[in-house]
Amino acid sequence: MRLHKNWMLYVALTATVLLSAAPLYFMLVMASRMNDEIVSLPPPLSLGAQLVSNLDRVFSNPDVLFGQALINSALVASVATICVVVSSSLAGFAFAKLKFRGRNVMLLFVIGTMMVPVQLGLIPLYMLMGKLGLSGGLGSVTLPFVVAGFGVFMMRQFAEQAIPDEMIEAARVDGASTFRIFFSIVFPALRPAAAVLGLLTFMERWNDFLWPYLTLDAEHPTVQIALSRLSSGYYSDQSLIMAGTLLGTVPLVLVFVVFGRQIIGGIMEGGLKA
Repeated sequence: MRLHKNWMLYVALTATVLLSAAPLYFMLVMASRMNDEIVSLPPPLSLGAQLVSNLDRVFSNPDVLFGQALINSALVASVATICVVVSSSLAGFAFAKLKFRGRNVMLLFVIGTMMVPVQLGLIPLYMLMGKLGLSGGLGSVTLPFVVAGFGVFMMRQFAEQAIPDEMIEAARVDGASTFRIFFSIVFPALRPAAAVLGLLTFMERWNDFLWPYLTLDAEHPTVQIALSRLSSGYYSDQSLIMAGTLLGTVPLVLVFVVFGRQIIGGIMEGGLKA
């Protein structure tokens, strides 16, 4: 019976991996073909010989600035991720383990901000970035996202369950300050949740399109803006678009490959504690 259950599990895992990797593989196939091969019947299922040529056309396009877009997206996503993880960890620890007046009211306010649609804040946020002199530059797509209400709530819930009050009280008895307790005890315990939050934030900022499209100028594109320029015009070069999409997807895949163990460890630890 155990062998039968394991066999079913292996089949399910294999099917999940194959189905998850299929879109990336077909994207790679289309990025390595010419346009006439992409629209042919039956469609090609194997890699072509034009991958390097198509990638070179993406980087050499003077109207897209795809290389600069990759650098800009990496900077924006990395800075926003670090700021969100640090601020959310500090605020989550404070809401979960520190006693101060107005804590519940402030937590309800943070949760309330999660219920406001992002689209409602686009116009006032655009006006604010203009007043601060950041409109058009990378600061306008970084500064508004250095704090996340969801991150604060997530880290607060994890800290409430993962860190015993007795451990913090013991550290206070030993003479440790609040910051020493956070960096020596709290943050190591929050590391799995911080890894998951960091990856979710990086993916969100990397894939963001609407706000960068509204506020960035032509000299400071991100990956999603560059991809929209590749697909604009009277004629859509499908092989060029697929090659650019592949370049914009590879960094996300690499991030998941490198930090996948942290994600799985955070999910499993949260499940066991629950």
